[in-house]
Amino acid sequence: MAATSSFDIVSTFDQQELKNAVDQAEREIRTRYDLKDTKTEVTLTDKEITINTESDYSLTAVKDIIESKILGRKLSLKILDYQTEEEASGGRYRQVAKLKDGIPDEVAKKISKAIRDEFKKVTPQIQGDAVRVQAKSRDDLQAVMQLLKSSDYPVALQFVNYR
Repeated sequence: MAATSSFDIVSTFDQQELKNAVDQAEREIRTRYDLKDTKTEVTLTDKEITINTESDYSLTAVKDIIESKILGRKLSLKILDYQTEEEASGGRYRQVAKLKDGIPDEVAKKISKAIRDEFKKVTPQIQGDAVRVQAKSRDDLQAVMQLLKSSDYPVALQFVNYR
């Protein structure tokens, strides 16, 4: 009997790479001529990035800088979940971007349904905030990866533990 092969579908990001991207963005904000005197603050925690700046224009510019640095570090912009802009004290603007980590249940169900509909010999299992995919043929697993890469989901997907 042939052994089954499997891999896990997860949605994570490298916390250190994100920290490096935010540090690079802060350095660029301090040296950029149009943002130098705005007293912009970018705060990174484990769960969110908070931007506090003086105008709507500088908020948009700071978001662009942060996004370009994140892309430069090979991270997906799908990890950012921007909340609504809000007025902060002193006529300043604040925006929070929550960091998405893990696959939500409804997205995991969509992924496993798409796999079941397309591939009959492949079995997906939802395990917490990951999806394990098993099949006897490694070619089927490669085809599942290609299907998921070509689909657009609201989270960044990575494929780990391929064995």
